[in-house]
Amino acid sequence: QVQLAESGGGSMQAGGSLTLSCAPSERTDRRACMAWFREAPGKRREVVATIYSGGGNPYYADSVKARFTISRDNAENTVNLQMNSLKPEDTAMYYCAVAFDVWPCPPHRVAYAIWGQGTSVTVSS
Repeated sequence: QVQLAESGGGSMQAGGSLTLSCAPSERTDRRACMAWFREAPGKRREVVATIYSGGGNPYYADSVKARFTISRDNAENTVNLQMNSLKPEDTAMYYCAVAFDVWPCPPHRVAYAIWGQGTSVTVSS
């Protein structure tokens, strides 16, 4: 089955920017919802953003609207999360996930069957 690999995490001061990338191990013609979730220490894993395989209809959690942008790079076969104006509360492990043959893209963890290993983001004040 397809595997996901995240990259791009790191440490950043508040107000800075980071771009996370999620690379599936193979291309597929199946309809898919790609999502970024995050899990902060002691908190539940929560959705950050989702995007359909065609690249449209992005969804954002209220906490990241107007700061984060999810996008697909078809040439590189990646799903990216551009994170601007980072805040300390954005500190978390960020996970990429995929759900096949679903629409609309669900903002719920249980709907996603395939997950990456995660990439850590730390934002200091």
